[in-house]
Amino acid sequence: MAESAVGFLLQRLAPVFENKVKLFTGVQAEVICLKGQLELIRAFLRVADALEESDDELKVWVKQVRDVVHEAEDLLDELELVQLHNHTNGFSIYLRIRNMKARYRIAHDLKSINSRLKAISSSRKLDSSSVASTSINTGTAWHDQRGDALLLDNTDLVGIDRPKKQVIGWLINGCPGRKVISVTGMGGIGKTTLVKKVYDDPDVKKHFKACAWVTVSQSCKIEELLKDLAKKLFSEIRRPIPEGMESMCSDKLKMMIKDLLQRKRYLVVFDDVWHMYEWEAVKYALPNNNCSSRIMITTRRSDLAFTSTIESNGKVYNLQPLKQDEAWDLFCRNTFQGDSCPSYLIDICKYILRKCEGLPLAIVAISGVLATKDKRRIDEWGMICHSLGAEIQGNGKLDNFKTVLNLSFNDLPYHLKYCFLYLSIFPQDYLIQRMRLIRLWIAEGFVEAKEGKTKEDVAHDYLKELLNRNLIQVAGTTTDGRVKTLRVHDLLREIIILKSKDQNFASIVNEQSAAWPEKIRRLSVHGTLPYRQQHRSVSQLRSFLMFGVGEYVPLGKLFPSGFKLLSVLDYQDAPLKKFPLAVIDLYHLRYLSLRNTKVKTVPGHIIGKLHNLETLDLKKTCVRELPVDILKLQKLRHLLVYQLKFKGYAEFHSKDGLKAPSEIGKLKSLQKLCFVEANQDCGMIIRQLGELSQLRRLGILKLREEDGMAFCLSIERLTNLHALSVASEGESKVIDLTFLCSPPPFLQRLYLSGRLQELPSWIQSLNSLARLFLKWSCLKYDPLVHLQDLPNLAHLELLKVYDGDALHFRSGKFKKLKVLGLDKFDGLKEVTVGKDAMNCLEKLSIGRCELLKKVPSGIENLTKLKVLEFFDMPDELMKTICPHGPGKDYCKVLHIPNVYSTYWKDGGWDVYALDTFSTDCSPRSGTLIRSHEPRIQWKV
Repeated sequence: MAESAVGFLLQRLAPVFENKVKLFTGVQAEVICLKGQLELIRAFLRVADALEESDDELKVWVKQVRDVVHEAEDLLDELELVQLHNHTNGFSIYLRIRNMKARYRIAHDLKSINSRLKAISSSRKLDSSSVASTSINTGTAWHDQRGDALLLDNTDLVGIDRPKKQVIGWLINGCPGRKVISVTGMGGIGKTTLVKKVYDDPDVKKHFKACAWVTVSQSCKIEELLKDLAKKLFSEIRRPIPEGMESMCSDKLKMMIKDLLQRKRYLVVFDDVWHMYEWEAVKYALPNNNCSSRIMITTRRSDLAFTSTIESNGKVYNLQPLKQDEAWDLFCRNTFQGDSCPSYLIDICKYILRKCEGLPLAIVAISGVLATKDKRRIDEWGMICHSLGAEIQGNGKLDNFKTVLNLSFNDLPYHLKYCFLYLSIFPQDYLIQRMRLIRLWIAEGFVEAKEGKTKEDVAHDYLKELLNRNLIQVAGTTTDGRVKTLRVHDLLREIIILKSKDQNFASIVNEQSAAWPEKIRRLSVHGTLPYRQQHRSVSQLRSFLMFGVGEYVPLGKLFPSGFKLLSVLDYQDAPLKKFPLAVIDLYHLRYLSLRNTKVKTVPGHIIGKLHNLETLDLKKTCVRELPVDILKLQKLRHLLVYQLKFKGYAEFHSKDGLKAPSEIGKLKSLQKLCFVEANQDCGMIIRQLGELSQLRRLGILKLREEDGMAFCLSIERLTNLHALSVASEGESKVIDLTFLCSPPPFLQRLYLSGRLQELPSWIQSLNSLARLFLKWSCLKYDPLVHLQDLPNLAHLELLKVYDGDALHFRSGKFKKLKVLGLDKFDGLKEVTVGKDAMNCLEKLSIGRCELLKKVPSGIENLTKLKVLEFFDMPDELMKTICPHGPGKDYCKVLHIPNVYSTYWKDGGWDVYALDTFSTDCSPRSGTLIRSHEPRIQWKV
């Protein structure tokens, strides 16, 4: 982690050496010296960071480096403030003298930091090779421990039969060409155990003439890997190892292995592969000899698993956590040595087991700790239940488990370590919004700019990398396949929190918290803020976030000594009624979220001073107008100001947007602008939109028909636009899009609410379009013929779009569609689904079509349909699919797992499952499920 701190600081220093920042005399020399010191230390830290857990002396040294680097970072931010004041204080003699004193102090402090860095460097010889040798020894010892997984008896295993059978089938059956089979999953999930049981299976041994198992370590050298493979193969076929093999180069080793296997049906396992270059280095040594040879790879990295199999059209087995009953079986075997769990411990044990989330290594490790506890001492078991993090830190029996997960962390590049540790700020079981996380990463400065990409693009790449490494999990996706929410495995989160605390990266406080650290850089408050901790000095505080806080305490009262370096202030869901006045002096503030608070106004004299602000999130607040001072925020990238009002079915005026300054085009950095009311200033805002060339997401409300041409001209200039939402002034008012000739080429999501004179012809050219919502369009013809060939359309919602009596989904069309919603088709009497139409459809919703008395013809052909939901549909239709009595069409929907009849009543949804309908087939007589959740098809 010290390497991350150093890398981050060097990134901060880059503008100084690109002549983008001018420094005061005396400071420049110290900054140059600081950069040189940091570069000397950085290479050494790359190895030292991974070893500090096993070397106490090294750990102290790394901490010293990290603390000094943090101080240097604080000084650079202070220096930026002093320079700002120097330019804005005019001719005030007092202020200029004060700034001069601050400059001399900063120069002196930087000189002191350089002296300390030199002393720290000289206290330990910066020889990464000596540390690397220690790393190799440590790695070897670790892999010896790992070998226990290869020695497990079948009686020690649960949940392995099904995946074992699947993988054996892939090995033995299939084409004669060489094929790669990868097994992937997070650390500790049992990849090695599974593949070893497959490897040792008698049928597998009998099928292959030469087998070799090679364990790949993180510090793997390619020559050593090839020599290991060659030795095992020669031993397998009982031939002597050739003389001189130890001195062979990698090319000769590859040639020798290839010749050896050329005419044999072989199976080679590479266990625990970390990097793509390792696979690339060995794959050419393994011949594609048309003998049905197979290669197996285990890896924590999903991208590596998929990439390695592409060339041979191989298979990937994504190993899943144990099921609940399997996990309980494994837990009880290890905790109670085959006996059953005492009844008075069941609740405690099940709570602890839920924390393991089906991860076999975690279950075995924690049950090993519990096995030593007195079963009569419920208090001891309860203590573990409530302090699992402390148990992981202090109990030697869990060291192996910690090491497994630390390997994944240590393998991260330095820029991802900060991003990963940042997940520690979120509460347990919290669903992390993808875009919120990305904006926070950017505001913290973790995301490096790359040519040709926005910082958001780079942050998305970081997120994909963490997902590929199985360090975070996707909790929810949008209907068009984008990641929506994320989560962290409970026990992995405990380890992240421990590491975050140890590295003084972030502090998490709640009512149970002990004393805060001496120097707090990031503070995340969960629940009630402990008052005994207030009035602490937090001069280094960079981020302040609140989760589930029931009482608002003003920042100035909470931290009276100041927090001038704050860059992130997240008040989302806090009981806040007024805009926080304390932000007026936060020059470094880059992220301000007041989402879902009761704030009504944004003071212009305050917001205009936040020159570095990148994200202003006022979604779900009462703010309806922004002051003209917002135009001073030239770095603003994300501006979210709107509130959804509907509860049941979609209503035309279901959103409140904002009245924005007419010269909104001055905010050149904006990427997201939602939602702006366009019927003001005689359409001036519409003409200004064309100046926002960086926009990715745009939401417009109350677009006037007479502004159609200006709007189209502006949209044509927004070539980076990915999502566009447009609503006219009213349900009967027209959206005029006829003047749009060249739509944004990368448009993925389009939402149009209002009357259309005709469906824009350019929609058919949107090859990237994945989501299309058309509402109140009132077209005179069936729009499906113009939409059916969109190659990537995954979600289509149509509300009061067409008054005809029939909709026909033609054969072979809508090939990628997964979600379809039809609502308020007043004249609709028949829906026909042609053969192979919508063959990927998973969810179909039909609502308020009063004349539709039967299910879609051909619905039985939708073999992938998982959910069929009817909203306030005629009873006649529901009776045709009733499982009892006259349900003549019941057989048509029998293949659909979930069929519901839903009704809006008294501010909520009454949901009845089809299989619970009573014998009289009354749609409202089944088992009632009450829901208040808004339906996705009406949210946007």
